[in-house]
Amino acid sequence: MFTLAEVASLSDIQPTYRILKPWWDVFMDYLAVVMLMVAIFAGTMQLTKDQVVCLPVLQSTVNPKVQPDTAGKADFTTVETTTAQEEASIGTVSFESSPTVTSDIPLSRATSSQYQPTESDQELKKEQKDSSGRKTNLDFQQYVFINQMCYHLALPWYSKYFPYLVLIHTIILIVSSNFWFKYPKTCSKIEHFVSILGKCFESPWTTKALSETACEDSEENKQRLTGAQSLPKYVSTSSDEGSPSASTPMITKSGFKFSADKPMIEIPSVTILDKKDGEQAKALFEKVRKFRAHVEDSDLIYKLYVGQTVIKTVKFIFILCYTANFVNTISFEHICNPKVEHLIGYTQFECTHNMAYMLKKLLISYISLICVYGFICLYTLFWLFRIPLKEYSFEKVREESSFSDIPDVKNDFAFLLHMVDQYDQLYSKRFGVFLSEVSENKLRGISLNHEWTYEKLRQHVSRNAQDKQELHLFMLSGVPDAVFDLTDLDVLKLELIPEAKITAKISQMTNLQELHLYHCPAKVEQTAFSFLRDHLRCLHVKFTDVAEIPAWVYLLKTLRELYLIGNLNSENNKMIGLESLRELRHLKILHVKSNLTKIPPNITDVAPHLTKLVIHNDGTKLVVLNSLKKMTNVAELELQNCELERIPHAIFSLSNLQELDLKSNSIRTIEEIISFQHLKRLTCLKLWHNKIVSIPSSITHVKNLESLYLSNNKLETLPAAVFSLQKLRCLDVSYNSIAVIPVEIGLLQNLQHFHITGNKVDVLPKQLFKCVKLRTLSLGQNCITSIPDKVSQLLQLTYLELKGNCLDRLPATLGQCQLLRKSGLVVEDHLFDTLPSEVKEVLNQDTGIPFANGI
Repeated sequence: MFTLAEVASLSDIQPTYRILKPWWDVFMDYLAVVMLMVAIFAGTMQLTKDQVVCLPVLQSTVNPKVQPDTAGKADFTTVETTTAQEEASIGTVSFESSPTVTSDIPLSRATSSQYQPTESDQELKKEQKDSSGRKTNLDFQQYVFINQMCYHLALPWYSKYFPYLVLIHTIILIVSSNFWFKYPKTCSKIEHFVSILGKCFESPWTTKALSETACEDSEENKQRLTGAQSLPKYVSTSSDEGSPSASTPMITKSGFKFSADKPMIEIPSVTILDKKDGEQAKALFEKVRKFRAHVEDSDLIYKLYVGQTVIKTVKFIFILCYTANFVNTISFEHICNPKVEHLIGYTQFECTHNMAYMLKKLLISYISLICVYGFICLYTLFWLFRIPLKEYSFEKVREESSFSDIPDVKNDFAFLLHMVDQYDQLYSKRFGVFLSEVSENKLRGISLNHEWTYEKLRQHVSRNAQDKQELHLFMLSGVPDAVFDLTDLDVLKLELIPEAKITAKISQMTNLQELHLYHCPAKVEQTAFSFLRDHLRCLHVKFTDVAEIPAWVYLLKTLRELYLIGNLNSENNKMIGLESLRELRHLKILHVKSNLTKIPPNITDVAPHLTKLVIHNDGTKLVVLNSLKKMTNVAELELQNCELERIPHAIFSLSNLQELDLKSNSIRTIEEIISFQHLKRLTCLKLWHNKIVSIPSSITHVKNLESLYLSNNKLETLPAAVFSLQKLRCLDVSYNSIAVIPVEIGLLQNLQHFHITGNKVDVLPKQLFKCVKLRTLSLGQNCITSIPDKVSQLLQLTYLELKGNCLDRLPATLGQCQLLRKSGLVVEDHLFDTLPSEVKEVLNQDTGIPFANGI
């Protein structure tokens, strides 16, 4: 027995799919149920009452000389042919010991006048006067035998199997109507679609989004009437020069356009969306996105539905055609010729079918039902091919709501939505909310603002190396509104925030001067852009594709520093729009970290303004450098990792150059260094991390050089010419193969930082300690066996590196280096322990002098 709860659970299975059954499918299901009832009713009656009753057809003339049949054991009577009315008036048949059938027909009508009365005839007439009737010579068993035999011989097959045919046809039609719900390749998609659709329909986010849309529409209408604005716009102190215009070159390849969005209108929430509802809505957005990608790639559901509709239509035509041919075969009267005359003595029987009348009525009912069913199938086919059901447009939803980005869908996804529209179009409208990126972004914004409050953001604010207040936001769905309430923020970093939007509230952040956009193509409102244009001083943009660079970057006319980090190869150089840099009239520093093969000629548009140009390549060879000649005001130039083999000649034209950095290239010789004598202002030369094997003596002509970095090269000696640079304050020759420090080093009276770590030096010349201005001395990882006591002459020494040598002890005179402390002494612990205790105490004193190594 089933409990009531189990029966109730069974009733909940079918309604989940009812939204995918249009009215014609529902109507055809009801018709199929009625046809099934007709089949069951007819079949039941046939099993219980179906039979035929047969009577022999008597011969009109019989030979009087015919002897009685041995099987019937009786004589045939000679009778005249009776009329149809007389045969119909035959009375009851009595089965007695003698096979005689009585009849109400008068004897005078049974005899024929053409026969002459004989002696036997007279005897027969005498007997008929006593008992009138007609002999058939059949008993009960013979009648039963004939009835059974004629049921199979005389009765048409359609009369016998009509109920079973109706049952089979109805079952096929029912299966065809529901096959797409059960087929493995489609039922899973349908199940997921119905589940997602129901959740989207009932989601609180759907109601909130549509309600806010209605509020926005009414608010916009109110503003059009009153002309009021909800937020005051930031008033720029500068002219309109630099604002976006149609003639300004922009990045257009990616489809992103600078949009001066109108200020966001704060609309009170119609419903409160708690955290749980927000998480469920975000999960629904993800499910819808994955389901769309899964379903839109095929049209199997559509083809299957069309196929089963065609099958039902063909079935209807087939049933109608053969039924029309056999409908007249259902009759009450049938003639039977069993061909068993040797058993019963009769050749022909007239039979009646007692179910003929009822089957006729049921057949008419069945034909009527199947005709209605067929017309509905034809209508379904018309609907399937009248419009392209493999395309679905949310045009009406886009017109009625603010979600103008709801995409049109195709294939099975579109067909399922068309089917849902036949049930209720409200489902599609509410489902479209979860296809909109605008809606998803709004949800993320609400969840983001709930999670990232002002107090939480304040906890993430830190002090950077420049002692500025900095906030770094990483991998968020957007920029929280509370960020713009941090009015004392100096640096804002936004990383991996694809939907970042800078609103007008940024005008409150009057201290903001530095902005970082790492893989973050941020959009700005007009008021926000005006504020950034007048206040922003430093901008860092990191990107994978050049299209990620926001177009408004090139319009920040007060920008001083611009850092571009990403792919700017030769193909993209044609479209990156760097010609727009000419608008950055106050730009001083341009930092490009990319894979350039040549310096883009358009950079020269800002060349007169630049004071520092940095190009960090990823190992791509930088070939064309002629455009450097136009950068006459550049004071600092860095060309790192550009696979340069020689010092570019274009550099020798930069008369204002003060610092040159050619780090991590493939430079082997620097014979061109003599040309640096024309660069009167050059004070710092960095040739580190190259393949230089020697320093030419012509370096003496670069008399103003103050810093020389030659670390990580292949130097084996230091020529005396290096020590003729009297203004040299920093010399770095670390990580080479130098074995001897020349005694001429004592000539560098202004030397403050000397680095020779990672070489093969074994002896320190006494002249080294004549450089009394030394503050940093790096001697680590060499072969030095002892430190002279004259190290005490370096009274300004704050950093001494000795680790990695062959020292046995440290000189006690280290205690006379007044500024040296233990934190600035890099040695092994056991060597430090060899110092006298009073020296240790001196070195352990904390004077609060900041450590500096000069690098």
